[in-house]
Amino acid sequence: MKKNLTIVAFMLVLFIGTGIISAQVAKDFDTVLGTWLTTKGESKIQIYKNNNKYFGKIIWLKNPNDEHGKPKVDKENPDESLRSRKLLGLEIMKDFVYDGNYTWVDGDIYDPKSGNTYSCKMNLSKDYQTLEVRGYIGISLFGRTETWKRVDE
Repeated sequence: MKKNLTIVAFMLVLFIGTGIISAQVAKDFDTVLGTWLTTKGESKIQIYKNNNKYFGKIIWLKNPNDEHGKPKVDKENPDESLRSRKLLGLEIMKDFVYDGNYTWVDGDIYDPKSGNTYSCKMNLSKDYQTLEVRGYIGISLFGRTETWKRVDE
């Protein structure tokens, strides 16, 4: 009888402990969600989740219109058929997965200024207020990092 109670107590502690750990990991996964102001303050990117992957889209531009007063479009896109799409609402980050320790990897980032797409990874600060976004070609060593600031919306 005593042995059965010990096993039940152990299983209860294990079940509760696993639940707490799972809740913490789930929380860590989603700490990147929200709105981010880019390094030069030219745009805000909303990072959101879809089917356990993370994406980002432009939701604000400091200068949303071109020199003719019309909404800016994706004019540098290498695909000519996409050059007329508006920058506001444009998805520029896709397919990130959580890799642990406040890092998201295996994603791509699109630069509408150049029309280039880069491999990308993101690292979130422990206070959740700054996000290092590193775009690169091939390996992470050959790339550039920008630091984005969280924006309360």
